[in-house]
Amino acid sequence: MSLSNQNRSRLYAIGTILLWSSAFVFTKIALEYFSPSAIGVLRYLCASLFFLFLAFNKRIGLPDVRDIPLFLISGAMGFSLYMTFFNIGAGKISPATASIIISTAPIFTAVFSLIVFKEKIRLLGWIAIAIEFCGILVLTLWDGVFTINIGILWMLGSAICISIYNLLQRHTIKKYSALQATAYSVFAGTILLLFNLPHATPQLISAPARHLFAIVFMGVFPSAIAYLWWSKALVTAEKTSDVTNFMFVTPFLATFLGFLLIKEVPSTATIVGGLIILAGLFMFQKAKTDVVKIKNSDQYAIPKENA
Repeated sequence: MSLSNQNRSRLYAIGTILLWSSAFVFTKIALEYFSPSAIGVLRYLCASLFFLFLAFNKRIGLPDVRDIPLFLISGAMGFSLYMTFFNIGAGKISPATASIIISTAPIFTAVFSLIVFKEKIRLLGWIAIAIEFCGILVLTLWDGVFTINIGILWMLGSAICISIYNLLQRHTIKKYSALQATAYSVFAGTILLLFNLPHATPQLISAPARHLFAIVFMGVFPSAIAYLWWSKALVTAEKTSDVTNFMFVTPFLATFLGFLLIKEVPSTATIVGGLIILAGLFMFQKAKTDVVKIKNSDQYAIPKENA
């Protein structure tokens, strides 16, 4: 039995979030040796090599010349600027805190989608987003202290960048395949990061195997494969928010992976906040499912803009 577009989109989104969650931990490992700028360029050189292999095998061709500026902006937002902000912020805060800040991206995406694409979210969907954000607040304020530091500001910048990238991808995949849109954006982002290569090369030559593995893993999995899946999720989703809402689960997963890989013990706040986030995500998806059922009913008809 073939999967519906809705279920296929969810599977791609879940796979993406799993891989992205691992990036918080592996970035922390890589930062033990590499500088933030070196991680950015080396990670996306690995991703570009992966996409070059796919490009030659799938013969995806070249983008239209008039679309090159769009892919340069997409590459900047989704990769070069995002990765620069992300790596600097990751060096100043814990993986759990970093993932919490990044998980605000769906809120930015939902607001930007309202402005750009006129996409609307039902009231129940907004309530679900509010519940998920409460989960983030629980994670952040459990001990009664919330200190804004420069690392949090850098992470907020990366959250805004990935939100803009989501909207750009939603536009480009109307004309290009998910593989083309992702590959062209990765190539553009890598080119914009190449000025860091002279600084990264000496670190690469003498890097320990543990940190080299972290770079290669992040280049192939959280970067190349995850972004390809993300584009496929966006192209099969009815709305951008249907996909980006899964990003709220990132803090819970990142903290869990941190415990498995670098022995960071999850706190009570992580458990409670994570459960609240998951409850909000379930509500959001339930609201979406109810709308689809009603739209497919012979008795009711709901205009698409109200879904």
